[in-house]
Amino acid sequence: MSATANWSYTAEATIWRSLGTDEWNKPSFAAPFTIACDYGGDSKRGNADVGREFVVKDTVWTEYAEAKEGDYLLIGVSTEANPIDAGADEIKHIIRYADTFDRVADDYALITGV
Repeated sequence: MSATANWSYTAEATIWRSLGTDEWNKPSFAAPFTIACDYGGDSKRGNADVGREFVVKDTVWTEYAEAKEGDYLLIGVSTEANPIDAGADEIKHIIRYADTFDRVADDYALITGV
């Protein structure tokens, strides 16, 4: 973790990695785990790609680099196996930022939407 992230990412969020669908065509998820982060929220319309719009719910800033669109994220800590039951939201878009000061680990904005 970079020195900057060490003092700025003081909150926790829970991520459920999407495993696709099971044999009954229902979403399947890996066990939840927590990441260090900071977060903010505003309601606005976002564009992930041309023609794909969504309403932004939360933005989570983190050094966690393995998140993918389709994973689920909840601000705070949860051990609930099902992200939907936990109240998590789908990650709709990810933005990567350079680690300008330390060059240790890039930062990511994980954007959830409804």
